[in-house]
Amino acid sequence: MRAHQPTLDYVRRRTAEGKSKLEIIRCLKRYVAREIFGYLCRPAHPPQAPTTTP
Repeated sequence: MRAHQPTLDYVRRRTAEGKSKLEIIRCLKRYVAREIFGYLCRPAHPPQAPTTTP
């Protein structure tokens, strides 16, 4: 929360909404969890059609 500009902007926006620091951290943790879950659910390599050689 100290050096990443998009995070700083997010914290300022949430602070202006009246959120506490703990609530902001909770929201950030949820965001990170959603991002990581998205990477875990994607296949490592997209499926490829089998190639046949004559």
